[in-house]
Amino acid sequence: MAPSAEISEGRVYFLRDGKVWPALRVISQTGDAVNELAAELLRGPSDDELELGFTTALSDELELSEIAIDDGVAHVDLDTQLPPEGLAQLVYTLTQLSTVRSVDLEGAAYVVTGFDRDDFEEHTPAILVESPLSLEDVMSPLRVTGTANTFEANFQYELTDTDGRIIAEHFVTATSGTGTRGTFEFSVPFEVSFDGVGELIVFEASAKDGSRINLVEVPLRMTR
Repeated sequence: MAPSAEISEGRVYFLRDGKVWPALRVISQTGDAVNELAAELLRGPSDDELELGFTTALSDELELSEIAIDDGVAHVDLDTQLPPEGLAQLVYTLTQLSTVRSVDLEGAAYVVTGFDRDDFEEHTPAILVESPLSLEDVMSPLRVTGTANTFEANFQYELTDTDGRIIAEHFVTATSGTGTRGTFEFSVPFEVSFDGVGELIVFEASAKDGSRINLVEVPLRMTR
């Protein structure tokens, strides 16, 4: 009997409020990760993700031939014109891999080389949480990573427990902001009275009136 394939976790990028947002997918570690992730991307959001407001700009009829990687470049053959949001989804999904620096689009619809995430800043939320992912199982301490492009690089977070109570809140400063996207990382210890769904809420306080802007809620399956 052949040994079972090892499995790993990857991300596919759909849209929330018109901006790229990652979703968790399981892929075989011993397989072809770039093509597995591309196939998962084309399948679209799950029913749970649709309920959370995930959408996709990629047509159900879109097909991708096998994607090859050469010297850090993923070569994608596209005969169909994609909207910018769809291109952002594709480039974000492929460039999460350490083996992919950029994406070349080739075929009847494109001859474009060197796409990377910087090319899609307008389709990236001001605060992009890369981990944890929506509906991911988490335990204390919660480790949060991502990128942000906010005023003076600052934003805030709240963590609610499975009763909906705020159990942690603070501000975060990314490595850069105010027009330049930076990275962030922080950890939050937490306790819950029972297993269930809580939320990580990130937002920026408006410099004008202090209201919450660029707010995103990430539901999490929290375990004691």
